[in-house]
Amino acid sequence: MRRFAIFALPFLAVVFLALPCFAAEKTYHIETLQVTDIVVFDNAYQGFIQGLKSQGIVEGVNLKINKRTIDFDVEKGGIWKKVGVLMEIKSQASQIVTAKPDLVLTIGTPATKYAKDKIIAAGIPLVFTSVAVPEAAGCKSLTVSGPGFTGATLYMNMKNALQITRLAFPAVKTVGIIHTDDDNALAQIQQAKSVGPSLGFNFITKEVGKKDDAGPAAKELIAKGAQAFATTLDTYWGMNDLKHAHELAAVSLQTRIPVFSLINYKSPGAILYVGSDFTYIGSLSGKQAAKILKEGAKPGDLPVLKQEDLSILVDLNMMKALKIDLPMEILQLAKPVK
Repeated sequence: MRRFAIFALPFLAVVFLALPCFAAEKTYHIETLQVTDIVVFDNAYQGFIQGLKSQGIVEGVNLKINKRTIDFDVEKGGIWKKVGVLMEIKSQASQIVTAKPDLVLTIGTPATKYAKDKIIAAGIPLVFTSVAVPEAAGCKSLTVSGPGFTGATLYMNMKNALQITRLAFPAVKTVGIIHTDDDNALAQIQQAKSVGPSLGFNFITKEVGKKDDAGPAAKELIAKGAQAFATTLDTYWGMNDLKHAHELAAVSLQTRIPVFSLINYKSPGAILYVGSDFTYIGSLSGKQAAKILKEGAKPGDLPVLKQEDLSILVDLNMMKALKIDLPMEILQLAKPVK
């Protein structure tokens, strides 16, 4: 017994000395990157923080996060503007690599598409959010990303979304879309034009610059036969306190031509919203990040996630203002805008 105690005491001393090392929880370092500061991106970021928190990674406790926003004067378009944004994304990617974080979150298609290669090449796992079409950001498919990165997409089945819209507006044939050169907007427009004819929709479009007013473009599309307007995932609609959305809303109220949104975010003017929720998509990305950080999961082994059931919202006040009665089937499916 005495011999056991002689050998046990040094062993126990080593164990007790080591306990603080096991008890001290790792503090994770995450860098985030996005282009432009708009409300929906902030919603996605907050969702990401919530997703991490649900998995035990909490800012200020065991998480240090540094948020980077490329805030160009986005109202000035043109080729040189695009080059400038691209160069700044790559510059920020280099700075992120130098910072050596445990993980990087990219918000939106441009930040993901143009920053990921340098970050992945440095061996830093990357998770994206708020990307409408994964392939446009460099993913292999809708569900498979590639080595070193994964994420959650805003992608929705456009045919399903337009079937809901067809139910809401059975008489509408020609739909106008005002858009910029935003990657997400262009991807959604391509999808809408591809499946629209099978549901009786003809989409006509007008590209504008970030600083252009929506009113003149809307009136031009009305002259070409637009019976409704659709808004897409385009930073244009989130800029300057929703300035352009207010302009389109004014035209809608004046002409009684309805607006439906392919964005699940309340903005002025739309009567119907069909889409994925930015906060929820952000939370999915947060949970992916937690698996990578806490469980050592390889990003490329994690599937790209998406919202399975589309969110549908109806603005009852706009219904009254436009004197439009949506079918009961829509009202039963949708939640009222608060």
